[in-house]
Amino acid sequence: MALIAKKYHGEIVDLHHYGHIAVVDADGNILWRLGDPYRVTYSRSSAKPIQAIPLVESGAVDEYGITEKELAVMCASHNSEDFHTDAVLSVLKKAGLDESYLQCGTHYPLSARMEHKFRAEGITPMPVHSNCSGKHSGMLLTAKIRNESLNDYYLLSHPLQVRITETIAEICEYPAAQIVIGCDGCGVPVHAMPMYKFAQGYAKMSKPEVLGPEREKTVRRITSAMTNHPEMIGGTGAFDTELMQAFGSKLFSKYGASAFFAMGLKDRGIGIAMKMEDGNAGIIPIVILETLVQLGEITRDEALSLPSFKDMLVRNRKKEVIGKTVSDFVLEKM
Repeated sequence: MALIAKKYHGEIVDLHHYGHIAVVDADGNILWRLGDPYRVTYSRSSAKPIQAIPLVESGAVDEYGITEKELAVMCASHNSEDFHTDAVLSVLKKAGLDESYLQCGTHYPLSARMEHKFRAEGITPMPVHSNCSGKHSGMLLTAKIRNESLNDYYLLSHPLQVRITETIAEICEYPAAQIVIGCDGCGVPVHAMPMYKFAQGYAKMSKPEVLGPEREKTVRRITSAMTNHPEMIGGTGAFDTELMQAFGSKLFSKYGASAFFAMGLKDRGIGIAMKMEDGNAGIIPIVILETLVQLGEITRDEALSLPSFKDMLVRNRKKEVIGKTVSDFVLEKM
């Protein structure tokens, strides 16, 4: 692993943050790196755009009249804002299902603002409020259109999860038998592989003609839904939403838990995966924006214009600035 950022408290460095970055082309060649691009790690929710491929290929999106916004929420780790939950409930209703079918568990919203709202108004979180409820609704639609069981769709042994694992293996060009599978926070299988292989998957999705004509259509449909409706992917204040709102003509991106992040550079056939070793997701914006600057994809002024970049200031409880977090790395060109 390599030093990736420093957090200053006053004049001295209070914390060092370490991590890894892999910049990879569609053939799996590592173009730039930081730390260990071969580190085996879980992609977590960054896999959701790939997990949506079997959904679209099943024909369920067309059969049930799913809108582009609803497809986007199926790739989301959403904030539980009304437009997110309304979309999930709409998806279920179109398939003749309801919230009781969701097996994603419950939690307060990821967004601190939305969590405060829930607690202040005494709102009890329900399965639809899970940040993964969109993904689960998509899984239910896929199982239903294939006449597969709905009560155990989340289990590794279910045909749906077998297809998802096979799809991830195909997109990332990594043997399915070598994928390390655990259980994600929402109860479905979660997949680990060398992070450069996951970056390769995003590289191929960024230039989907390499996947063949039928899968190209599927992938373009998914990534277009994400960039046309970035508010559905995270929500107000979410970095992947903010990034695509600013640069959606150039890239698509998806945050994953435990400080994993992935993005594809549109039509470039380049994918990027990053992992913070300390799991500090708050460092992601400054690292990703610095990566894009170093790659020449955006200017430093463009990076500085994003609210998430400006939030790297450290403040006390009186909102006074008492420090800052700064990136401290140079990508190694291979």
